[in-house]
Amino acid sequence: MQRLANSALLLGILAALYASFAYLNLDLYGLVSGDSPRLMWQYAKGFLQPDFSPLLLAKIAQGTLETLAMSAIGTLLASLLGLLLALPAAGRFGLLAQAITRFVLNALRAIPELVWAALMVLAAGLGPNAGTLALALHTTGVLGRLFAEALENTPAQPEQALRLAGSSKISAFCYGTLPGVWPQLLAYSLYRWENNIRMASVLGFVGAGGLGQMLYVSLSLFQQAQAASVILAMLVLVLVVDALSNWARQRWVQAG
Repeated sequence: MQRLANSALLLGILAALYASFAYLNLDLYGLVSGDSPRLMWQYAKGFLQPDFSPLLLAKIAQGTLETLAMSAIGTLLASLLGLLLALPAAGRFGLLAQAITRFVLNALRAIPELVWAALMVLAAGLGPNAGTLALALHTTGVLGRLFAEALENTPAQPEQALRLAGSSKISAFCYGTLPGVWPQLLAYSLYRWENNIRMASVLGFVGAGGLGQMLYVSLSLFQQAQAASVILAMLVLVLVVDALSNWARQRWVQAG
């Protein structure tokens, strides 16, 4: 019976894949037939010789700082707002506040960063301000939900003991609950910062500044050499931030 169910599941997956190819009318053969390989190679050759002119490198450095600042400020704002919303979302202020806050968090993270960026560009104009707000709004929804689950899974005995000893709610939370859950909150925040670095590089495609906007302009003007330099800068930035985040987790999170 189990084997029959597995076979039916496999056939269902294969049927869904076939239906997807048929519905989308994908022509994969067109990628390797006719002049397509030659045209793709001609276009790709422009990326093999990056432009390292001083003027472009100066612009890339400025775009890199914008991207890094957008991700850092957006993650910091999201961490603070996420922690504030996580308290009612964890049920600390009643069931009504929990339901409303969870709905808000679900709504924030259900809208992708690119959509938030497009909306923020209309509200705040072109530039890094829109990208920072977009990252902060979406990440608030993600971190708020993760923080709330972390608070729910934290033992309540230390906080209850402080409350019975006469401490206020704020003091009991800061000294009874926060120290035990702080390493987990920090790990979540650092992980989201890594993701926001990558997303900040993409938000420029809707005018949110940073390296993404430079890449969009270069690709639009068919300046493959300049686009290759921007892509290399993105790669280096992501590698550096990943290394820094790993070091921070080992230094602070595991030590905590």
